Amino acid sequence: MRILVVDVGGSNLKVSLSGRKGEPMKIPSGRDMTAARMVAEVKKATKGWAYDVVSVGYPGPVVNGRPTLDPANLGRGWKGFDYKKAFGKPVRVVNDAAMQALGSYHGGRMLFLGLGTGLGSALVVEGVLAPMELAHMPYKKGKTYEDYAGDRGLKRLGKKKWTEHVHAIVEILRHGLQCDYVVLGGGQTKRLQSLPKGVRVGDNVKAILGGVRLWDEGKHDHRRRKPIVAHSQRRRAPRLLPVPVSPSGANGEDAGIPSAS
Repeated sequence: MRILVVDVGGSNLKVSLSGRKGEPMKIPSGRDMTAARMVAEVKKATKGWAYDVVSVGYPGPVVNGRPTLDPANLGRGWKGFDYKKAFGKPVRVVNDAAMQALGSYHGGRMLFLGLGTGLGSALVVEGVLAPMELAHMPYKKGKTYEDYAGDRGLKRLGKKKWTEHVHAIVEILRHGLQCDYVVLGGGQTKRLQSLPKGVRVGDNVKAILGGVRLWDEGKHDHRRRKPIVAHSQRRRAPRLLPVPVSPSGANGEDAGIPSAS
């Protein structure tokens, strides 16, 4: 099965195909990028590509495979849009942080935090993807985790204090959720003055890998594990690819995007 993956961002759409080598194709987005325009731009840019299904990483909350809010940094019309009809193919839509988390997963209990304009979050437990909305939970002085770890916090606090709060938030969530490891993603990770102990930085390309894994239907299931997407983003309960822990995975050096058959 050939999978087209679209990672929707406020600055660019990143587009790739399962089995395709090299960096994802980038298509400029922005406040004029509606859902209909996204599909039109992607179909134009991928003319001649053969694919069977589509994965879309969406920068906002997703319930039962459908966006529930239009994103603040893009155009309107994402909520209620018929993605399957527009692409003419089966489509699965998940939150973008969840898609990158799925691509970054290496077994056990993993927490993914996306440092960007806001704070994206997802948990993967023994192969089960559980998208989360930790950003708006209370943290300090009546403010939320996102107010401190997101872009607003960076601008208000400066790099040094912001880095300290990111470290503190990672430790609170790591212990509270009993995670084996934490992966940080998003464009703001490069602004951290240091990394929290035991935390690795994910590659944005992992979102593409996550989009490929989203369509895994269990052919990689092991005898006692049948991973699924948790209910909040569930569509036909797609099973995820269990990835064994390895020395290379522990260091964050991963293989390329696999082909889906």
